[in-house]
Amino acid sequence: MYTCGYVGIVGRANAGKSTLINALIGEKVAIVSDKPQTTRNNILGIRTEKNSQIIFVDTPGIHHSKNNLDRYMMKSVRSALAGVDLILYLVDGSKPTDQEEKDYIEKLKNEECPLIIVLTKNDKPLKTDVVGDYSISSLKGENLDILLKEIIKKLPKSEKKNFIFEEDYYTDKSVKFLVAEYIREEALKRLDKEIPHGVAVDITRFEERNEITSIEADLICERDSHKGIVIGKGGQTLRKIGEGARKQAEELLGTKVLLKLFVKVEKDWRDKQVQLNNFGYTDKK
Repeated sequence: MYTCGYVGIVGRANAGKSTLINALIGEKVAIVSDKPQTTRNNILGIRTEKNSQIIFVDTPGIHHSKNNLDRYMMKSVRSALAGVDLILYLVDGSKPTDQEEKDYIEKLKNEECPLIIVLTKNDKPLKTDVVGDYSISSLKGENLDILLKEIIKKLPKSEKKNFIFEEDYYTDKSVKFLVAEYIREEALKRLDKEIPHGVAVDITRFEERNEITSIEADLICERDSHKGIVIGKGGQTLRKIGEGARKQAEELLGTKVLLKLFVKVEKDWRDKQVQLNNFGYTDKK
């Protein structure tokens, strides 16, 4: 008997969605940051074993809509849930849970799609009063095997092999997309909170030749005042962003990577329709 299906991973910002996906896949397909609303696109992470293929859909954190980017993110959540076979709702067990989130969970319980409530970060003191089906620690790998068994149990079954992706795939995203995400992750690690999420990455050149990959990318920020912060004193911040992203890109590509980063100002890019197709990543031909 074969198992194959889509699993939507939903929860508040910083509930641990991206960390869980990376732990379950065994590859880095979603960037991780301590800043809220890090995930902008629905990332597919694919875990394939002998008789099962689980396709995980990571979604932006549940939050109130403030601008076009926020509204697009919430639309991404709704569209991701529309086509899944199972929903994992992640609750940050290390924080108190407010009534709004509790109401959202109750709403999901009334949907036809099966639901598993997962309390995350169980390596920290429990502060939520939400009752979860499972309690896990993605960083320590605690109870992930038990959760996987329950996921497989709830997904569609078939007597014939019904896998959707090739068995060596672990994401549906392009290499360029992943490199852009690595750059954005490194930027989020190093930028001050005064630049919340007004940073996009535009891959302008991607050339593979003789085991060397040359990549050029623009870091796009919203304000002139942000440009100096992204570059840093003597270019130090931008240099560190590039160094961290280059190391990740080399691990992904298996080649030496020459990475050049530039900083551009594009005011209110988050509210421009042209950005909403990729919101955070563009790929010029």
